[in-house]
Amino acid sequence: MEYVSALVPPVVMAAFFIGLIVVIVKSQGGPNKAKEDAAVDAALARAESARQGDGPAA
Repeated sequence: MEYVSALVPPVVMAAFFIGLIVVIVKSQGGPNKAKEDAAVDAALARAESARQGDGPAA
């Protein structure tokens, strides 16, 4: 029965990991995708404008 107790933790961790991957994949896209993309685009635009506003590094 030692093999059962040795296999339980990896099996449980694998099940949780698979569940996490399923949740991540299912949360991609959907109704919030446009809002998330807009937020990322705005953050990138702010970072780019701040970088250009600093001028060339000397």
